[in-house]
Amino acid sequence: MADKRPAFQQNIHRLFDEAQHTDLAPGIVSLIESRGTHAQIREVPVGKILPNPAQPRLSYDEESLTELADSIREHGVLQPILVRPSGAQFELIAGERRWRASRMAGRDTIPAIVVDFDEVTALEVSIIENLQREDVSPLEEAAMFRRMTEAFGYSVRQLAQKVGKDKGYIENRLRLSDAPADVRELVSLRKDTISHAYELMKITDERTRRRLAKRIAAGELSLARLRVITGGGNAREDAPAAPVTRRRAKTVAGQAVESKQADDALMGARSKLADGVDDLVEILRRPEVMEQIPEVNRANFAKHLTITKLKIENAIAIMRAGAPHREGEE
Repeated sequence: MADKRPAFQQNIHRLFDEAQHTDLAPGIVSLIESRGTHAQIREVPVGKILPNPAQPRLSYDEESLTELADSIREHGVLQPILVRPSGAQFELIAGERRWRASRMAGRDTIPAIVVDFDEVTALEVSIIENLQREDVSPLEEAAMFRRMTEAFGYSVRQLAQKVGKDKGYIENRLRLSDAPADVRELVSLRKDTISHAYELMKITDERTRRRLAKRIAAGELSLARLRVITGGGNAREDAPAAPVTRRRAKTVAGQAVESKQADDALMGARSKLADGVDDLVEILRRPEVMEQIPEVNRANFAKHLTITKLKIENAIAIMRAGAPHREGEE
């Protein structure tokens, strides 16, 4: 068996070289190399593929599936899926969106890397593959991280290395998996409230937390304002927060608290802006992405970026000018 393993690993690398557009993460490749037995790349009948019964993904966006199906009709499936033999059929391990879209597109076969490995490895690979997706929801991600730590014994550090995230990110998602129902419901309704959710978890009073969650969902409560309300993490009522904040402004300690909160909010906005720009540049540098964007859409997006640039220049001017003097201040 020891003599066969290096040959199998070479075969895996050969398969991935042949499937030039495969998007399997290095962590998945290493799992296949260490635990798989037989591997080949082939066209597999779409109708003989079974969905993974332990699929960790909860939902798929129908609009994006339709767009992918249209692309497959025109260009075919560019990235092979990953399956394992299951009797006379095949169990899907990674690439469920491509398989679903291929069925929508009416394809008879789909390119697949067929590898023999056990059920535990199949689930582990499926979870890691889904964690690489940009459209995975925070709650799905939290559940997957929890499963990786509890079912497979991953430490936070090991999991961070496996999925390419920092430890703090993993720890926060694990906290989200244990969050109260009202907090998880908020995140399921609005993915952009994930930072709000972490603040809400500081509040121990259920009625207060639920009321604040409703205000956040309605867009009535900003993150900076919520941080003022949570204070030390045990806020009971949000109503008195406004006058308390005004009284604090008259003291040195109050000014220090408000200054730190404003600085935290600014740093958070800066981080989001930097991450967003980095993500955008990374996407635009992909030739395969740019080739599929119609010229009209590219022109419209360029106009949108120009408008955004003007907004950023306005923000720069405001920052350099400093805070305006307000009447009544000494």
